[in-house]
Amino acid sequence: QVQLVESGGGLVQAGGSLRLSCAASGRTFSTYAMGWFRQAPGKEREFVATIRWSGSRTYYADSVQGRFTISRDNAKNTVDLQMNSLKPEDTAVYYCSADTLGRATWDGGYDTWGQGTQVTVSS
Repeated sequence: QVQLVESGGGLVQAGGSLRLSCAASGRTFSTYAMGWFRQAPGKEREFVATIRWSGSRTYYADSVQGRFTISRDNAKNTVDLQMNSLKPEDTAVYYCSADTLGRATWDGGYDTWGQGTQVTVSS
């Protein structure tokens, strides 16, 4: 059973940066894709970014392309989300996700989720 724990959220001013980290348990971390999603108050959860098992391919939502960078360290079982040029509309709970069953598409179908970390961007 894979468990995911996010960290790094907080309050930041518009234009600032934050780095989120997700630590995964289990020995097979390097075999599955990882993703980040977010959910703002009153809205549905939305895809943010994903990275393949090897780290060689990444994919981003249009809203964060060029501002956010997803990366992973398979030796440490971690996946990070570097968020730059933050905007108030980036305010949300950010969730780490894993495709341990190999069934996810780029932006959906992940089967394992963390508890989430709050990111608040003030204007």
